[in-house]
Parts: sequence; structure tokens; C-alpha cells
Amino acid sequence: MPGSHDARAIESPHFSSVPRTRFTHIEWYDEIGSTNTELLDRARRGAPEGVVLITDLQTAGRGRRGRRWTAPPGTSLMMSVLLRPPPGPLPPTRAALVTLAVALAAADACEQSSGVRPRLKWPNDLVIAEGAGSSSAGRDRKLAGILAESMSTHGALSALVVGMGLNTGWPQVPPELEGVATSLNLEAGAEVDRTALARRVLEGLEARYELLCRADHSLSGGSGAAAVLDEARWNSATLGRRVRISFDATADRPATDDLETGSPILEGLASDLDAHGRLLVTDDAGAIHTVAVGDVVHLRPAPGPQ
Repeated sequence: MPGSHDARAIESPHFSSVPRTRFTHIEWYDEIGSTNTELLDRARRGAPEGVVLITDLQTAGRGRRGRRWTAPPGTSLMMSVLLRPPPGPLPPTRAALVTLAVALAAADACEQSSGVRPRLKWPNDLVIAEGAGSSSAGRDRKLAGILAESMSTHGALSALVVGMGLNTGWPQVPPELEGVATSLNLEAGAEVDRTALARRVLEGLEARYELLCRADHSLSGGSGAAAVLDEARWNSATLGRRVRISFDATADRPATDDLETGSPILEGLASDLDAHGRLLVTDDAGAIHTVAVGDVVHLRPAPGPQ
């Protein structure tokens, strides 16, 4: 965990809504258990679309598979949004498209705020991707994680809560996370205004979510979804890479078992995203596998001849 550091001194005043968006009820907290958990509870009680919670500190933050997520106060942008997707264009099988929309909005906001543009690591991370010619080629440092949690009624999404933790104000990378994680201020070499960053994330999400809501329900994804998918492909740190994917033991997966851990795994080339935002992986035999969920490791390319 990064050390104590107050990056809040440069921040703009908080805002309660974002004009010309659906995000008209924004609440700011010094501390909360989990913004996702709180918004899911409110969704069950009938809270409308567009509620946003932003906090300096989460004491019970969660990532995928229930992993604990913590950060010192004021060093990360921790926020969750409540959406109520229309059932036609966004059935439960396409909820992953909203995660992509949030990731793309955050990537834009990072670039606008700091000049640093992260890339999307499937399924739910933003990373600083190292170029093939760098000394650390193949190593991507995590900048943000996104967690989408849904509620369904009669086979339709009744609510979707998408939370994000984006590192913005670390004083330094702790030794145990060196080469694994990073913070936007360290990449930019300057402090980051989290308030302005949050506003830009919401503005970018509004534009992309509106596209998804306009999409039709065809297998082609509709023009709105297709635009978001094309943008995700263009900004992907995963596509074109050799990957190793591990799955829950109970998952429906196209994989063999790891001889050391017993966990189901799949290795191959990450070749594309389908109309639902799922990852297509081509294995060494040329078979194409569709992956809806899994933990992805970007494998380093084999060293060339000396």
C-alpha cells in the first residue's frame, strides 16, 4: 500500500451533478464501506438511475472474485454509478459492454487530465502498457480496476452498479508493487485533480452509455454498441497478445487444468472481442474460444534469436 500523502490540496470544488448527463445526484464522502455495496442497497430500495457515490476512503472495497481493495485516503478516485439499462439493447448478456464504456471514459479522462493514456486490459483493468521495445516489454502496470455488479428481474437487468478505483495520488510505488501497479500522478510527473477527473469520466461515460442504449438487439451489436466495441479494440492492451487465462473451478470454460495448481486454464492469442464484449482466444491448435470471464495474464513474447 502506498505511504501517506495528501494529494487533495489542488482539487477543484466538489460538484453535485454534471450538466447534460443523467448523472444528476452525486454524493461525496470522506469514508464509506463500499460505494458499490451502498449503491446496490439503494438500487434495491428503488433509487433512480444516475446516482453517483465518490469517496476518499473505502474500508470494505472489493474487486473481482471478492478480492479486497484498499487505498489510503485521497490517493485514488473511488466512485460508483447506478444505471438502469433498457432491456432491449442491454440484456444481462451484454452488461460487459458497460464496463468497456466506463474503462474508455476513464482512459479519455486520464489523458485529458494528465496527458497519460492508459489502455484496457480485458476484462476490467486500465494499465500502463509497456512498448515492445522497452526493457520491461510484456509488463503492464495496473492503474485502475472496474467492478460491475447487477440486479436482474425476469431475465432483464433492473440495475447495474459500476465501480472504479483509479490510482491518482500515490507518493511512490511501494516495493511490493513495483512493476505491477502505478498511479496517474507518477506517470504524469504532476499532481492530478481528482474532482476534475471524476467529472470527465462521467461526461465520457454519458456519451458511450447513450450509444449502448440506442443499440438494437441484433447479433451484430447495433451501430452504438459496434462503435464502443471498435473503440475498445483500438485501445486494448490485450488484443494481439498471447494470454494465459485462469477460471474458477466451477466456471463454464474452454480450458484444461493446470498440472501444478489444478485450476482450469487457457493459453492462446487474444484475437478479438465479440458483440457481447467477450474475449475471443485462438489456441495453439487454431481453435477459437469465447471467454466471458476469467483472470488474464499477458504473457511475454518468447525471446528472439541472439
